[in-house]
Amino acid sequence: MAFGGFEVGQVYNRRRDIHGRFKGQQQGGISTPANYPVVIAFTGESGTAHGYQDGWTPEGVYRYFGEGQRGDMEWRAGNNAIRDHSFDGKDLFLFQTLGRGEVRFLGEFFYAGYEMEMAPDTDGVLRQAIVFNLIPSEGLSNLDMVRQQSGAESNSAPEDISVLRKSALSAAVDHSSPQSRTEARQTCYQRSAVVRDYVLVRAGGFCEACGEVAPFKNNRGEPYLEPHHIRRLSDGGPDDPRFMGAVCPNCHREIHHGAEGAALNAKLQETITRKEAELEKTGSRAHK
Repeated sequence: MAFGGFEVGQVYNRRRDIHGRFKGQQQGGISTPANYPVVIAFTGESGTAHGYQDGWTPEGVYRYFGEGQRGDMEWRAGNNAIRDHSFDGKDLFLFQTLGRGEVRFLGEFFYAGYEMEMAPDTDGVLRQAIVFNLIPSEGLSNLDMVRQQSGAESNSAPEDISVLRKSALSAAVDHSSPQSRTEARQTCYQRSAVVRDYVLVRAGGFCEACGEVAPFKNNRGEPYLEPHHIRRLSDGGPDDPRFMGAVCPNCHREIHHGAEGAALNAKLQETITRKEAELEKTGSRAHK
């Protein structure tokens, strides 16, 4: 599966294929390119020298140690970037370092909370380490497909849109609380579902990009539209509903692959901004 032009499992040259494209810091474990909506994290055996013990849990969560080689890890720079990536509208890509400048793409991930634990630093001194719980995007993408096919997004009636909006905005900013690895996956699923349910109800059965009625209905008889992340390179996982639209499959493909995709994406943002301003002011149902 491809994310932002990278294929999961493929090997790339870090300097040429990653920094040559996105720029960003070429040293260290977390790179934060200034001009692209992406945070790039690197994991590998070299991190064990600094007390990092990255890896998978039985629950399917990837534990990723934050940056900071000596003393307690702090909330700054790359650590903030990972914690806030979804809220900031940025994709989070994870690569495994292989040596000699080569890295393997592990996929797109989503932050789902963190834990603080005691771990040795570079000098072997115990310190407080930030350990991120990261969820692979495939699971969330599958969840979205199931929800659309089953019509699960229709569980909330349109007249409840003000309640849905409040829940969606809360889910978008709920990114800084500690979260155990056993709860991380379910929490991430719940946040994603809340945001997407609201966006689909806000659309009212019409594509928020072209304004046309949804092209068909799912097997529950509900209008079929696809959530699109306006600020990000790829779609999936939670985001701020003020930067997310419900679009028809044709517009979705055009935004990502069409010659006029950027212009359509900008138009979509204008529509969403207007709708959200109206909802913020009146609390009433958004209309096409």
